[in-house]
Order: sequence, then C-alpha cells, then structure tokens
Amino acid sequence: MPRNIQPITRIKLTRFTAFQSLDLRPSRGINVFVGANGTGKTHIMKVAYAACEATRPQVRLADKLVAVFLPSQGRIGRLVKRQRGLSDTAIQIWRGDTSIRTTFSTGAKSADRARVTPRRWQDTPTKAVYIPVKEMLANAPGFRSLYAERSVHFEEVYADVLDRAYLPLQRGPVDSQRRRILNQLAKVLEGKVSFSNEEFFLRSRQSKLEFTLVAEGLRKLGLLWLLLQNGTLLEGSILFWDEPETNLNPKLFGPVIQILLELQRMGVQVFMATHDYAILKQLDLRATEGDQVAYHALYRDDDNQLACNTVHNYSNVSPNTIADAFDDLYDLDIERAINPTGDI
Repeated sequence: MPRNIQPITRIKLTRFTAFQSLDLRPSRGINVFVGANGTGKTHIMKVAYAACEATRPQVRLADKLVAVFLPSQGRIGRLVKRQRGLSDTAIQIWRGDTSIRTTFSTGAKSADRARVTPRRWQDTPTKAVYIPVKEMLANAPGFRSLYAERSVHFEEVYADVLDRAYLPLQRGPVDSQRRRILNQLAKVLEGKVSFSNEEFFLRSRQSKLEFTLVAEGLRKLGLLWLLLQNGTLLEGSILFWDEPETNLNPKLFGPVIQILLELQRMGVQVFMATHDYAILKQLDLRATEGDQVAYHALYRDDDNQLACNTVHNYSNVSPNTIADAFDDLYDLDIERAINPTGDI
C-alpha cells in the first residue's frame, strides 16, 4: 500500500442491524465472508463501503448508510438492532490510527440526527468500488440520469458502480501488474469492453456485442476490466464484491480467484461474500505463502446472537455451512451408489 493510504483495519458494530456486537479485524489482502443466509455478510461490506465513501469531503457517513441500506422512509433509526424500548447504535471503522464513528438512536428519523466523528478520516480519500449481486452494465443507459432526478428504490451501490465504470481512462502508461490482469480478463472475455452513449459493448476481432447480448456472468468480468482500465482499482483501493459466483460458469471460478489474488498482490484490499464451495477451494488452492487471506465465518451463537470466527487457513474455518452442505451432498451420492433403488 502507498504510505499515505491505509486499508480498513478494524470494523466495530454495536447494535447495528442484526448485530448486537461485532469487532472485526480484516486482512490487508482478501477477506472472505461465509455463513448462512441472514448472518450479516452483506451488511458488513456495505457499512465498510459507506465508510470508504465518507473519506470524500462531500459525503457524510450517515447519509451514505441511508443510501446503501434504504431503510423505510429513509429513517436511519431503523438500522438500529430491533429490541424492546429505545436503543442506539455505534459504528466505528479504522484505517490504521484514523477512524470514523457514528451513533444514532431508534428514534432518529433522518441522517441529520446521527452524530459523526471523523478523526482525520478525510485526510486521505480512499478509492472504493462495490460490485453488487445484480449486474448493472446491461441496464446502464439512462439509469444514472433517472437516479439523479427521480426517487427510485435502488440502493446507491448500483448508481455508484456505474459512475466508476463510466470514468475515462487514467492518464499515463498502464503498469505491468495491471496490464497482466487486463490481459487475463481479455482472454476470458475473448475481447475488450468499451462504451458509447452510455451503452456498453464487448469488442472482439469478429464482432461488437452490446451487453444485453452478453452472458450476465461475463458482464461482471467486463466490469472488472473497466475498473482496472480506468484506474479505479489501483494500489491502495478497496474492492467489495458480493457473491462473485452469481451467474458465472464454475469453469471461470479459477480465473476469477486468480485475478483477485493478483489484485491483492497489487495492493488492492478485497472483501467478498460467497455461498459457493468451489470459490472457497479455488482460493484455498491458488493462494501462495505470501498472500494475505482471511476467512470470516459468521454464525449464531448459543444465545442466538451473531458472532464471527476469523482464521487465515481455509481448513480452520468453523462453522463452515458451505462445506457441511457439500459433505451432505457427497454422502447422499455415496448412499445412492450403494443403494440405487432405495429412498434417500
């Protein structure tokens, strides 16, 4: 990382959404969130992303939280963990020795009621991008102007990712690391991505396909190509990717994980949530000794409160609902092989 840029080093949540208490220490490299549905994987990434956006002078953390979580009627107090009586929440995110903190109560109707303490947080703006589960490039034409002028019920991460995708190329030569990753992506895509009049195209030697005719999984890889090409993903930036496996053929899991490892080696901090065993194993098998990878297993403890175990080796992930489901499937397969006519 550049000396003046710090990755996210700590995320502390108190009575926020489904969390009673969470104190997470992310890796500087790749952070993988695993856990059953409803264990807060996406919520952690969104709150960290909102904090990154608040490094920009014109962005206030409380406003960004409302924009990316969309609580009903914009009432920020609805992001406080539900319990009897009035309560309040505290969110604090660190980058090295700098942090930003916000607090608000269940009674807060707007983001203006939140108290925000940015301790030198905006001294060094952070480039961050959040890739949501739903692909947006095929729906891009006209979306940004609609979003800017009308109240449409889309989380702001969708508008943000389009803003990043439309950025023009950065001045200067492309460094060798970025060029290598771009070449890897172009090989998988069998072409390169361009846009004209807000419409995205996949260009190859044989054709120029509009993104509405390109497979959805490949569109996400096309987005990565754009973010690298225009300099959004550089050393010191942060990538949040929610379920990269969605609509992607498993044959492409390996190349995608290899690209994420290359980004981490380049100095990009990565946060991703996944439900896929093959994604986890690809990361486990492809990571080298020098790679920085942390697995954060989210689960409900004996008191039905969300908790998190962080380990740096896939074999130590516990609980691992993804591996458990895969093992159950393997057992069923063996049972069917032994008893092909019996009930499972």
